[in-house]
Amino acid sequence: MSTSLLSLYQRITRWPGGHWLFSRAICLRAPYFATIAPLFVALESGRCEVRMRDRRRVHNHIGSVHAIALCNLAELSAGVMAEATLPPTARWIPKGMRVEYLQRAKGSMHAVATPEVPLGDIHAGREWPVQVEVTDPAGTPVFRAHITLWVSPRKKP
Repeated sequence: MSTSLLSLYQRITRWPGGHWLFSRAICLRAPYFATIAPLFVALESGRCEVRMRDRRRVHNHIGSVHAIALCNLAELSAGVMAEATLPPTARWIPKGMRVEYLQRAKGSMHAVATPEVPLGDIHAGREWPVQVEVTDPAGTPVFRAHITLWVSPRKKP
């Protein structure tokens, strides 16, 4: 599955509107993420970049980007990075997330997900830590997430 997701991204983003199409396809697969209207801007093995526009529906009561919208952006970028990186014989699931709110999040957000350590052996299943840094339009870090994924062999049908 991972190879097909990455190859789909590489094929579809060559077209006009391809990044938008890919983003909508991901939201069809995992509908909850449509609530933040993500736009995937880069995807490769070991790296995923996603943008979230500044819209009223992701704001909190003080007019900044809501903490949970930032968490959704982080989980989405980490998950798609994992899907594009893991071999087709592996699967993943989020196991935990620790977040840091660095400063008030205003404007459109840009998330970058990368592994904290190389994947290594997954034959018995293992934790795989991923870091997601979210920046504001000026490039200032406003949010950081450390997401622990549980990676294990895919069960044979």
